[in-house]
Amino acid sequence: MRKLTAATLLAALAALAGCEASGPPIDWGSSPGYSSADRGRKIWRNWGYEGAQMVDDIDRALLLRPASQMTPWHVR
Repeated sequence: MRKLTAATLLAALAALAGCEASGPPIDWGSSPGYSSADRGRKIWRNWGYEGAQMVDDIDRALLLRPASQMTPWHVR
């Protein structure tokens, strides 16, 4: 009985190892829709946009913008 169990376990392990080696390389940072490189580019682009919006908000709050004839108010 032990020999049959050991042989079955050995055959199962050999079958699993064979399937793993023949598959595509694993991309650990990927999602179903994007590769890890694509996800990284999307994240960096969004962080860049958020950073630009933050600087824009700080400039507006500290009145660092040059004076112009344009106004956000509806003036007639």
